[in-house]
Amino acid sequence: MNDAAPLLEVEKLCYSYNGRQAVLNLTLSIRTGEIFGLLGPNGAGKTTTISIIAGLLSAASGRMLFEGEPFRPSHSGRHRGRLGVVPQELALYGHLTARENIEFFATLSGVPRAALRDASDRALDLSGLLDRAGDRVDTFSGGMKRRLNLAVGCLNDPALIILDEPSVGVDPQSRRHIFDALHRLSEEGRTLLYTTHYMEEAERLCDRIAIMDVGRVIAVGTACELAEQAGIPGQDLEQVFLRLTGKRLRDG
Repeated sequence: MNDAAPLLEVEKLCYSYNGRQAVLNLTLSIRTGEIFGLLGPNGAGKTTTISIIAGLLSAASGRMLFEGEPFRPSHSGRHRGRLGVVPQELALYGHLTARENIEFFATLSGVPRAALRDASDRALDLSGLLDRAGDRVDTFSGGMKRRLNLAVGCLNDPALIILDEPSVGVDPQSRRHIFDALHRLSEEGRTLLYTTHYMEEAERLCDRIAIMDVGRVIAVGTACELAEQAGIPGQDLEQVFLRLTGKRLRDG
């Protein structure tokens, strides 16, 4: 993994909301095949950062490269097609069944009609919902909807999957399903960009972690490397975050 080439490089990214600097001089590099975490409290700039990367916000300064080439997903459908996006907000239709949702979004993603059944079976299997394929989504629990939302975000065979706090508010069973799905995607060679404010998720899932606070990346590395950078080798991420930012993550 350490020798993998960069898939996405972000250089000196800046973005402001109504005069407030939400992201400031953010630079990071995500390697092909890794699970890369953005860890920080609510308001740290995580969602703004991934919204820029996904092309949902366009008025940012800085530069992005994808496999070494200039990357502007806010201006290019071809560039957006390299990405899968799993937002915090559920993007599902409650009056449709799980399979109908998947086939609808697969069609939007350009999946040929002849391949819809196979694509929907794979997505339902990934979400652990094959046995609920014919049930309306408005009968699902919040965790089941999150799992289906994850599967929908992967339908376009993306090189990079961006996930914005996909386990927020889910039950333990669905959280386990989500983690299993992410490991499966990683084993298939997908690259994942994962935002969270849960320490245990970052430590369990991510190959490398960028710690964000007030719009900046203040440290990047494995959990062990971050502890070394903070001068407290062997300590957990909670202590690392406290040392680097002067506050506990849950207080952010």
